[in-house]
Amino acid sequence: MAKQKTRGGKRTGKKTPRTAAAARRTGKKTVAPRRPDASKHKQRQGPETLRLRGVEPALTVNDIERSRRFYTDVLGFVEGERWMDGGALHGLTLKAGVCQIGLSQDDWAKGRDRKKGVGMSLWLSTAQDIDALAARIKAAGARLAQEPKNESWGGRSLSVDDPDSFHLNIYNEGAQST
Repeated sequence: MAKQKTRGGKRTGKKTPRTAAAARRTGKKTVAPRRPDASKHKQRQGPETLRLRGVEPALTVNDIERSRRFYTDVLGFVEGERWMDGGALHGLTLKAGVCQIGLSQDDWAKGRDRKKGVGMSLWLSTAQDIDALAARIKAAGARLAQEPKNESWGGRSLSVDDPDSFHLNIYNEGAQST
C-alpha cells in the first residue's frame, strides 16, 4: 500500500510508491521503510524469559470413561483426539474454546491406591456467565465445590471437583454479581 504524502500535516492526495518497481512505473521516489530508533528502546537485561501461548495439562485418571463423561456432559468440553490400547480407550484430548486438557488412564504401575488431584488446582478462564454455568453443572448432576462468588480481585468464579478430585476453578475476570 502506498503512503500518502503530507504537506504541513495535511494529506495532498498524492501517493508515494513503496517499492522500487512501483517507483519505476510512476517515475516517483520510493519511501524507505521506517526503522525503529534503537536509542528509544530499552535493551532487555538478563536472560530471555519464557513466553508461552498456552498450557495443556494432562491428567492421569482412575476411570477414563467416567472422567470423559464428566468433562463432556457436565462441563461442556468437546472430545478431540483419542488413543486406544488393545481396543480400550487409553487417552484423549478434550477441548473448550482454544484450550485443551488431556486425560490418560492410570496404568496402576504406581499402585491402585495412588491419590489423584491432591494439591492440584486449575484456573479456567471464560467469558461466559458463571451463574449460568453453575446452573448447567448442577442440572447435569454434579456438585459444586464452591457456589458462584465475587472475587476480591474483581472477577466471579465457581469451583467444581472432577471424579478424581482435580479441583477446577472456572472464572470470568470481568464479571461481578450484585
